[in-house]
Amino acid sequence: MAFAELLDRAGGVGLFQALQIFTLFFPSVLIPYLMLMENFSAAVPSHRCWVPLLDNSTAQAGVPAALGPKDLLTVSIPPGPNHEPHQCRRFRQPQWQLLDPNGTATNWSEAATEPCVDGWVYDHSTFTSTIVSEWDLVCDHKGLKSVSQTLYMTGLLIGSIFWGVLADQFGRKWILSWSCLQVALISTSTIFASNFYIYAGLRFLVASGVSGILLTSMMLLVEWTTTRRRATTITIQGCFYSLGQMTLGILAFIVRDWRTLQMAMSMPFFAIFLISWWLPESARWLIVVGKPEQGLRELHKVARINGHKEATKSLTIEVLMTSMKEEVASKKAHRSVLELFLVPILRNRSCIMFILCFSNVMSYYGLVLDLQNLGNDIFLLQVLFGVVDLLARVATPFLLSILGRRIILGGFQATAGLSILANALAPKDLQILRMVFAVLGRGCFGAIFTCLSVYKSELYPTALRMTADGFLHSGGRLGSVIGPLIAMTPQSLSLLSPIIYGVLPVASSILLLFLPETQGLPLSDTIQDLENQKSAAAKGNWREVVVTESTSF
Repeated sequence: MAFAELLDRAGGVGLFQALQIFTLFFPSVLIPYLMLMENFSAAVPSHRCWVPLLDNSTAQAGVPAALGPKDLLTVSIPPGPNHEPHQCRRFRQPQWQLLDPNGTATNWSEAATEPCVDGWVYDHSTFTSTIVSEWDLVCDHKGLKSVSQTLYMTGLLIGSIFWGVLADQFGRKWILSWSCLQVALISTSTIFASNFYIYAGLRFLVASGVSGILLTSMMLLVEWTTTRRRATTITIQGCFYSLGQMTLGILAFIVRDWRTLQMAMSMPFFAIFLISWWLPESARWLIVVGKPEQGLRELHKVARINGHKEATKSLTIEVLMTSMKEEVASKKAHRSVLELFLVPILRNRSCIMFILCFSNVMSYYGLVLDLQNLGNDIFLLQVLFGVVDLLARVATPFLLSILGRRIILGGFQATAGLSILANALAPKDLQILRMVFAVLGRGCFGAIFTCLSVYKSELYPTALRMTADGFLHSGGRLGSVIGPLIAMTPQSLSLLSPIIYGVLPVASSILLLFLPETQGLPLSDTIQDLENQKSAAAKGNWREVVVTESTSF
């Protein structure tokens, strides 16, 4: 925990932290674009089979002039389940008897129909182009849309594991810069995809880079922030994410072509890659992995930016090594994901946090990746989701400072789950009521993820923090992979997926009773620090620490 003292001597929270937050503002705003863009780029427009009488000028030549488009549609396309023109079948031959006002002439059999062998005609009034209309991801191929989402989430899952381990080995800054470049190059390449399979493969690679940005940007913020400002800093970054959700709805409303939208979301990452190079590496990480000279240089750099130039003289290698003696010694042992389970105090935390991340992320994506089922105006819904997410994230630090981590996290999980269940059980014709429940649930998830970001960084020591964060991200991403697959349940089991999405957060909130409260405690640098916290809590000294720290939150 000695690094907190070194950071205070380098100016604590000052101009450097403000510049760091401002730099990470851009990727934080753009990440939601890449993660949620398929609400728009993969939106399913109204469609019907291509039929000669309506779509072939030669065939229309022999049609009586008295027959309008509505009549031709009636004799060419059978009615679907909702009494609208069927989206996936057409009549083999025009059923002229359907124009007879005599009701006895309206009979037709299923054998008189066939699939859309000549393709589909799409309504382009909302979107000029989506991947669904371009590659015909409808009817028998509609499952490919969920496959695309699943592949993207799989990329996030693999990236969480891969980048988490590499960031603990090679540093936060290098992984952040590389991830930004990877996202810029591959996401831009997606614009030129010639078929769905190339598109889905590129989205998988983009997602793995997105994981690297999420992991390293959060850790750089956490490890360069004092204990008192940690929750506030994380919340600010979360608010940037909310802003991204709002502006995504606005951008998608303006840009209705999926390739143009993809380009608008991809090109800024080239600039982010260049800007990210000024960021200092985490001095906390450098010291713990045995690079104290580099860590000292980064501390001096931060001190100068914060206006504490005198700290460059008082902060010497001797002071640093004396303060961080235990932390440096703890890194001599090899650190791996297995240590999260071999050390008793970490095993319980890792298992419970994995379940929490899995259940919350799966339910979250079950809610936000299918806006078309929640209302007709998906642009407005996206903006509302961003607004309520922003409000929830702003309120969360104040609630955390008063009630602590476990109560807030458990309360919002239960509310989110109940909101999803209420949305699913509400009558379909009460769209406004269903929208209210959906927006409420979305706001709860904003608070949940803010609290989880704060809480999980406090449960692990510096030497294993990125490894643990990568492991827990993989749990969340595993949930996001399974989420779209659950949504593919048959029509007869349409309530199964929302019930699963609703029950999981409520059930997993009970596990919080088996985790420690960390409100007001400094970040731990070693496993021994965790043991000391546990010992202090058992003796009743923990409350004193909490009161002292939280008064200046």
